[in-house]
Amino acid sequence: MPDRNSQHQHVDLGAVLADHDDSGHLMAHDDAPRYSSRAERRHHDAQHSRRRRRRGRRGVVLLVAAVLVIGGALGAVFALRPIVNQLTAPDDYTGTGTGSVTVTIDNGASGRSIGRTLEQAGVVKSVKAFVAAAADNPKAGSIQPGQYTLRRKMSAASAITLLLDPSSRSADRVTIREGLRATEIVAALSKATGVPVGDYTAALKDPEALGVPAAAKGKVEGWLFPDTYEFGTNLTAEQQLSRMVAHTHDVLDSLAVNDAQAMKVLTIASLVEAEGASPEDFAKVARVIDNRLANQLHNGARLQLDSTVSYAVGRRKLTTTDAERNVDSPYNTYRYGGLPPGPINNPGKAAITAALKPTPGPWLYFVTVDPSTGETKFATTAAEHQRNVAQFQKWCRDNPGQC
Repeated sequence: MPDRNSQHQHVDLGAVLADHDDSGHLMAHDDAPRYSSRAERRHHDAQHSRRRRRRGRRGVVLLVAAVLVIGGALGAVFALRPIVNQLTAPDDYTGTGTGSVTVTIDNGASGRSIGRTLEQAGVVKSVKAFVAAAADNPKAGSIQPGQYTLRRKMSAASAITLLLDPSSRSADRVTIREGLRATEIVAALSKATGVPVGDYTAALKDPEALGVPAAAKGKVEGWLFPDTYEFGTNLTAEQQLSRMVAHTHDVLDSLAVNDAQAMKVLTIASLVEAEGASPEDFAKVARVIDNRLANQLHNGARLQLDSTVSYAVGRRKLTTTDAERNVDSPYNTYRYGGLPPGPINNPGKAAITAALKPTPGPWLYFVTVDPSTGETKFATTAAEHQRNVAQFQKWCRDNPGQC
């Protein structure tokens, strides 16, 4: 039995019967239109089909219109591109130019720097034009420093072509090898450039004007860095020598050598350059020099290097005489202890590096036993060294006139 306290739930029969007709028949919920005849239905279907076709045609028309609009826009872009490019392109000359002009490209110059040099010389119309042309030419990065003969009012692309042509170079090219003395360098420079020896000699009398530090105490020897140079035909002797001194500063800076250290480093490096038969032995030769300098504190042993005697007497030979070894000169390391007062030649980077980083070892002696091959032997005792010297003397006997 139901709980008497419960409430009865009533069902709205009216809502249930709402879809019934008066006779109680259930009415269908169908939104489809009612037709009085088949003809009326066919007429309705035909109208509906025509409406669908009209909607389809409108879609096609809209699609075609969109394609035409997009195509027209793209066509306009392509048609206007040459005009836009012309308006935005950097100012540039056309053709290969006329006349001639000499320009100097500095070592390490960037593309923009080269462009500025050419613009100032009247070769190209703008820096931007040169930079753009360089970007289009993969070989532009191989342009070398030096002096060039170009033409005025050239297209930037034509200017780059000439800069890449070796025949356009107009500078005097000279190679200064490692270990030459200042007097020998002057002779080589004069021969290559045509500048009189006297001009170089006069320039050497004022080392500080060339950039040599005061710590060098008026000595240029050691500061003329050996390398291949291209000097413009209008450069003076002083300008050429100044460039060589500047190169030495650059190398010393790269090796973290300051002006206070420079003279000692260059002096040892010059001894290494003169005594070492091959770069492979440079660091061991530097060690012998360091060891003998340290040994002087104990038993007074001197460097006793023939190369210093040769410099003192102004000649070059593998050996020296007793008389030469007795010459009274501060450069004579047979007579005077310690290092000579300055470099005895102009050393290269390999010798400078060896002077800074000698190979660890106990050696106190060395001798090149075969100058033709550069074979060098190192020793820690005088007896061992004398045996090595005997081998060198035999080579001299077998090769008359070479020692």
